[in-house]
Amino acid sequence: MSEQAQENQQPVFALQKIYVTDVSLESPNAPGAFVEQEQPDFNIQFRNQARSFDNGFFEASLTVTATAKVGERTLFLVEVTQAGLFNIENIPESELEPVLGIGCPSILFPYLREAVSDLTTRAGFPPLLLQPINFEAIFMQQRAQQAAAQNAEAETTH
Repeated sequence: MSEQAQENQQPVFALQKIYVTDVSLESPNAPGAFVEQEQPDFNIQFRNQARSFDNGFFEASLTVTATAKVGERTLFLVEVTQAGLFNIENIPESELEPVLGIGCPSILFPYLREAVSDLTTRAGFPPLLLQPINFEAIFMQQRAQQAAAQNAEAETTH
C-alpha cells in the first residue's frame, strides 16, 4: 500500500459544531416555589442518541430532563438537548458504537451541565449542578443487558 493510501486510512474523530436543539423550562408554581422551605426531591434522567449523515458525519445528542418537586408540587422542570456534529471516518464498525456512546456524550456533557445550571439560575432557583457521569460504565452496562436479553431470547427459542 502506498504511503498516501495509508494516510487516507487514518482514523478521523473531529468535532465540527456544538449546539442546543431543544430547551424547555417550566416553573408552574412560581412565585410560591421561591418561598418553599423544604428541600426538593430531584428526578434526573438522561438519554443519549446518535444518528449518521452522509460522508462520515454523525449527530450525537445528550438530553437531560430534571424535575424538582416538594411533595406533589413541581418547583421546576428543565429539559435540554445538547448536540454535536462530529466527523468520524476510518473507524472500524466494531469501534464506532463506543465512540458514539462514550466519546461523544463525554464531550457534550460539560455544555449540557452549563446549560442546565444557567437555566435554573435564570428561573430564580439555585443552580442545578449535574454530577459527573461515567459514560463508559453506562455503555458497558447497556451492552451486558443487551447480551443477557439476547441469551435469554435464544434459550426460549430452543
